[in-house]
Amino acid sequence: MKNYLGVLEDSLYKKLKLLDKIQTYNEAQYQVFSGDNVQIEKFDEYIEEKGVLIEQVLKLDEGFEALYANVAEELKGNRERYASEIRILQELIRQVTEKSVAVQAQEARNKALIESYFAKEKEQIGQGRRSSAVAYNYYANVNKAVQAQPQFMDSRQ
Repeated sequence: MKNYLGVLEDSLYKKLKLLDKIQTYNEAQYQVFSGDNVQIEKFDEYIEEKGVLIEQVLKLDEGFEALYANVAEELKGNRERYASEIRILQELIRQVTEKSVAVQAQEARNKALIESYFAKEKEQIGQGRRSSAVAYNYYANVNKAVQAQPQFMDSRQ
């Protein structure tokens, strides 16, 4: 039983480390979009690397839940016997929950920043199209006005 509890504890420590790495990538993504020189390639790279980490977190969650389901009855029946291990697991779960909430807050902040960036880009593209259309119409009208209609002129006096 102690081995199972040790595996659960290790799983939570690994999850904490992965969440730390995800927070680092979230901060890097924020830096990409908060500066003047936005590098979409870097952002895409961070997304891919974060995706790998998220998959690892999900696998750890699945393993943790499966193992906990196997030992839950034993823990409930012998709380006093495993009190110190249960306290450690509870503390680790609290830390994981706090980090998960922090990651979700970072994700929401980044999402808002990215949406704002793309809204500005879309507006600039629309403004560029409008400017091009106005300039094209102006030059088309000027060219029409410059072209004089053929006229007959009487050169006799």
